[in-house]
Amino acid sequence: MRAGRFDNLFAAAAPRPYWLDAHPAPAPCAPLAGDATCDLAIVGGGFTGLWAALIAKEREPDRDILLLEAEHVAFGASGRNGGFAEHSLTHGLRNGLARFSEAELIELERVGADSFAELHAALARHAIDARYEAGGVLWLATEPHEVEEILDEVALVRRFGGDAQPLDAAAARAEVGSPRALGGVWHRDGGGVLDPVALAYGLRRAVLALGVRICERSPVARIRGEGGRVVLECPGGRVRARRAVLATSAYPPLLRSVRRRMLPVYDYVLVTEPLSAAQRAAIGWANRQGLTDGGNQFHYWRLTADDRILYGGYDAIYHWRNGVGPQLDQRHDTFSLLAEHLLDTLPQLEGIRFTHRWGGAIDTCSRFFAFYGTALEGRVSYAVGYTGLGVGATRFGAEVALDLVDGRDSALVRLPIVRRQPRMFPPEPLRSAGVALTRHELARADRNGGRRSLYLRALDRLGLGFDS
Repeated sequence: MRAGRFDNLFAAAAPRPYWLDAHPAPAPCAPLAGDATCDLAIVGGGFTGLWAALIAKEREPDRDILLLEAEHVAFGASGRNGGFAEHSLTHGLRNGLARFSEAELIELERVGADSFAELHAALARHAIDARYEAGGVLWLATEPHEVEEILDEVALVRRFGGDAQPLDAAAARAEVGSPRALGGVWHRDGGGVLDPVALAYGLRRAVLALGVRICERSPVARIRGEGGRVVLECPGGRVRARRAVLATSAYPPLLRSVRRRMLPVYDYVLVTEPLSAAQRAAIGWANRQGLTDGGNQFHYWRLTADDRILYGGYDAIYHWRNGVGPQLDQRHDTFSLLAEHLLDTLPQLEGIRFTHRWGGAIDTCSRFFAFYGTALEGRVSYAVGYTGLGVGATRFGAEVALDLVDGRDSALVRLPIVRRQPRMFPPEPLRSAGVALTRHELARADRNGGRRSLYLRALDRLGLGFDS
């Protein structure tokens, strides 16, 4: 176990997401007991599943919808993420241009912005206060080679109609007082930050009010077709549905075709105690942007409503054979690194304590943004592989999954982002070996001025990657 300089600062931190402690838990919904039928079954009580339930019910108020959640709503990635909400569907313009033509990406940017606007309209319509702060996202250059990328990044954002402001070292440090900041790019209209559990609980309340049935503590062990219907098998009974949407994030997929393309990687987070007035003054950050840095192994950080700092990222840990489970949610060595990195980034906060520490799996894929498809003769659809981009993109994913399962020939299902699938990851042991080698090469590139090895350049050409 790694002994870090600041281990004592997180030793007493609660081993669970801060967001779940910040809100009283709603009264639980009863688990499935016996057999049930419905028009539409939704597997997963995170953002994709909740948005699918809301959109489906608004489209067809009489549709009988049953949502099955293995634990409780917001238990998984939707309740433990950083709360960065952006309109991009492709994990940024640079990644999008690597996979689509410029004309295709222009259309995807427009669709993403429209979906993001619809997200906010739905929150207003259902009186959901997700505590959204539209400060944009500030990318900080913390290494000399990253400074060289600033003007190119600004030009790229502006080329696609976005609002990007270049910052030199003085301007970057005026935004957030880090001595490591050498410059940056402020994406002022790309999104902001919100409270993910406030969003999830608000969506839960809205769909229940519309008549959606939710069964919590009802994991689906198997899905199959039978007599023109979909049968979902749970410990408490079976559900026979006309159609089903799978929104299982990084948890073991119920379809083999999804398992081959999705990789669960663990991401970890620390949250500080509330900053004092003096600490807030010392670090600046008056515009409260979401922050990221420029490494392959990158951090993300933001302020909460009560002025705590949430700080996560850097490590992306994969476990043999797509392993996930609660025993993996705590990782001392990563927490030790995060504490050290935060205090190196903001030395003004020396001595600050961390109140929460947690981790969990992200559903990544080789193209770094969600993929979609159908199974069982079109009676089942899925949307997975968000790669940490789910807060803003899941509403789009839910709408696509519904269009697919309902057989709608909509403009969305004709988009290249829906028609094309990411490349498959190899089976074990090649999968684990490939992930380990890729992580090693990414870290080496960060140490070597951003220069990518022959191996990484080959992955780039093949459209393969590994990220959180």
